[in-house]
Amino acid sequence: MSKLATKENNPFKRLLLLSIGWISLILGVIGIVLPLLPTTPFILLSAWCFSQSSKRFHLWLKQHKFFGPIIEDWQSDKGIPKKSRNRAIIFMWCGMGLSIFIVAKFWATLSLICIGICVSIYLLRLPVRADS
Repeated sequence: MSKLATKENNPFKRLLLLSIGWISLILGVIGIVLPLLPTTPFILLSAWCFSQSSKRFHLWLKQHKFFGPIIEDWQSDKGIPKKSRNRAIIFMWCGMGLSIFIVAKFWATLSLICIGICVSIYLLRLPVRADS
């Protein structure tokens, strides 16, 4: 039996990935309402987990009315909408600014600024499309 076949049939791994997928999907849904909890990274994580553990849930998520376009934008070579990228950067910095203000610790401020800079650079380097 090949190594790949053994990995695919591992019930513990499948259950773990399904659990992480559902937890991240729930967190992504909560992130729609809570401004400090990001939606997109959790949806993308859940799509990856489902792609590794359940074809049915992965297909359902890709065809979902709200979450499907997020996954499609990420997986396509067309890039993400410029408006979405800019909105993500603005909301990220607003959320981080609020966190910096609330926590008011030097190490937390420094960490958030470093993370914010890295994520902003990453987002600015992604291919963008002008539509929407």
